[in-house]
Amino acid sequence: MLNIVGKRGWYFVISACLIIPGLLSMIAPPGWASGGSGLRPGIDFTSGSVLNVAFEEPVEPAAVRELLATLGHPEALVQTVGRDSVLIRTRVLEEAVGSQVSERQRIQDALAEEIGPIAASGVDTVSPIVAQETVRNTFLALMVASVFILIYIWYAFRRVPRAYRYGVAAVVTLVHDTVIVLGVFSILGRALGMEVNSMFIVGILTVAGYSVNDTIVIFDRIRENTIRVPDRRLEDTVNLSIIESVGRSINTSFTTLLVLMAMLLIGGNSIRELLLVVAMGVAIGTYSSIFIAAQFLVIWERREFGRIFTLGRREAATS
Repeated sequence: MLNIVGKRGWYFVISACLIIPGLLSMIAPPGWASGGSGLRPGIDFTSGSVLNVAFEEPVEPAAVRELLATLGHPEALVQTVGRDSVLIRTRVLEEAVGSQVSERQRIQDALAEEIGPIAASGVDTVSPIVAQETVRNTFLALMVASVFILIYIWYAFRRVPRAYRYGVAAVVTLVHDTVIVLGVFSILGRALGMEVNSMFIVGILTVAGYSVNDTIVIFDRIRENTIRVPDRRLEDTVNLSIIESVGRSINTSFTTLLVLMAMLLIGGNSIRELLLVVAMGVAIGTYSSIFIAAQFLVIWERREFGRIFTLGRREAATS
C-alpha cells in the first residue's frame, strides 16, 4: 500500500514554502521589491466616486469599461443595473477648476457621444470607512465560523477518541488555506499591481467553506475506519482513509476547476478576482485536506510537533 502518511514531514515543508513568501510580502513595507505594497486595495476599499448613469438604450458594460480606460480610468469598475443603466466606481473624480470641465462632466460627455444618449445620471462619494467595516466583519465572521466548526466537528466525531482534535485540525487547515491565498494575492499585488476588491472578500469566504467541506470528506472516512477497526494505529487508519477517498476529492476538485477556468476565459473583469481566489482555494483546499489536515492528526497523536520538518528525511533514510 502506498505510504502517504510516512512522508508527512515533506508536506509541511511544501506548505512552509508556500506560506513564508506570502507572509513576507504582506508584512514587508511598501516599496520593497517592486515599489508597491502587498494586498493593494481597490477602489472598493479606498475613497472614490460612484457614477450612476442611465442610458436611453441598452448598453454593453465592456464598451463602457474600454471607454473609461481611454479617459484615464483603467481602475474603473462597471456594473450593469438592468439593461440600460450602469454603476461606475472610480477613484475620486476631480472637480472643475476655473474654466476646466470637471472629470464627471468629461466622462458623461464621452459616454453620451460614444455609448449613447444619457437619460439620467448621479454621483456619490465612496467612504473607505464602510470598506474597513466590511473587512473587519469578514475576519470576525471567519473567527466565529471557526469556533462553530470546531464545536460541530467535535460533536459529530464524538464516537472516535479525542474528537476535539478533528475540529482543531479543520480550523488549522482553514487558516492554512486562507493565509496561502492572501499571500499569493499580496505577491501579485507587488509584482503585477493586482488589486483586491469586494469580490475578493466573497472569494475568501468561499475558500473557507470549500476548505472545511473538503477536509470533512477525508475526516469522515477516517471516522468510519476508526470505528470499524478501533485497535489499528491511527497513522495506518489515516493512510487507508486517504487512499480510499483521494480519488473522490481530486475528481470533484478537477471538475470544479474546469468550470472556474471556463468562467475565467469567458467571464468579465468584474469577477476575475473572485474566480482566481476560488480557483486557488479549490486547488489548495484539495491539497491541504489530504496532506495537511489528515497528517496533522497523526502528528498530534505521535507528538511530533517539534520535529515536523525532519520526518520526511527520516522516512526517506529508512525506506
